[in-house]
Amino acid sequence: MRRHFLLTTALVGLLFQPLFAGAADARTTLRVVTHSSFDLPKDLIATFEAEKKVTLRLIKAGDAGEMLNKLILSKETPIADVVFGIDNAMLPRARREGLLQPLPAETAALSLSPNVSDVDPQASAASDWLPIDFGYVTINIDKAWFAENKLALPTSLDQLAEPEYAKLLVVENPATSSTGLAFLTATVQAKGESAWTWWRALRAGGVKVSNSWSDAYYKDFTRNGGSRPMVVSYLTSPAAEVFYSDKPVNVSPTANLNLPGGVYAQIEGLSLLTGGAKDAATRQAAVDFMLFMRSAAVQKALQTTMWMWPASATVAREPVMTFAGKAPTARAVDAAVLDRDARNWVRRFNQEVVR
Repeated sequence: MRRHFLLTTALVGLLFQPLFAGAADARTTLRVVTHSSFDLPKDLIATFEAEKKVTLRLIKAGDAGEMLNKLILSKETPIADVVFGIDNAMLPRARREGLLQPLPAETAALSLSPNVSDVDPQASAASDWLPIDFGYVTINIDKAWFAENKLALPTSLDQLAEPEYAKLLVVENPATSSTGLAFLTATVQAKGESAWTWWRALRAGGVKVSNSWSDAYYKDFTRNGGSRPMVVSYLTSPAAEVFYSDKPVNVSPTANLNLPGGVYAQIEGLSLLTGGAKDAATRQAAVDFMLFMRSAAVQKALQTTMWMWPASATVAREPVMTFAGKAPTARAVDAAVLDRDARNWVRRFNQEVVR
């Protein structure tokens, strides 16, 4: 009888042990859609998942413009709960399409760097979009190419449109690239209606239009085997060149032109997607992820993974960022102007430059 009882007890214990263990280890899956440049150290993500009992399902959806298009097409059945990488240039369109939910109350106490407010005063007032990082879109040049060809650098947008320089430049299509939209916006902001005359001259001179920043930088730029020694990229790209150099260097092989009217201030943010995070556990996971993305560890790491500056007011910049040079004077275009005009700018670009 005792043997039967002990055997039965053991069997019951074996039967219920996985059930209780499973309950203790139960995880919530959080779907996060990002642009293709999203990158954080694996150990940071693993620690977050372990501490919060969350499994992150990262969905990389191409360049930011391509990502936004996918979110619009799938908004009736959202492909994610949270989106990272909608920037201040694309934010009006995301709002107009009804993609974004109000931010959770827990994010209200997060400190925002005054640099972000300087770039875009409206950023701190956003109720549906949490700034995570910021930077500047500008033209990078391959210093060795210009030295070898004994060609002086252009000093203005007008000079850049001359055939001698236009054929050396690759830009991104604003319909599919947030980098391209940012640069287009900067030129329209600077030149107004005459920007289209300038873009037509650039096209006649031989400018190349690539679909994404990755293609432009890693395929078309001469630093990576391409034929164009000027590329629309980021102020921090020269710092990244130093960081990833095969051998230690004290000078970056690339530099920023920062032409007047050719620089755009960009802020990337994080939002809850309408129709996502439907249950309490998933919503809490989304809140935890937002706080994680503004944590000191992430704000420090993203500087040398995604090559943007931290949005947090309490996180210092990494030393390698000094190779990016001094931040230029550039402010974001008013959101109301973007909401009213950006679609028309993209349409005209594709009619007059891409055709």
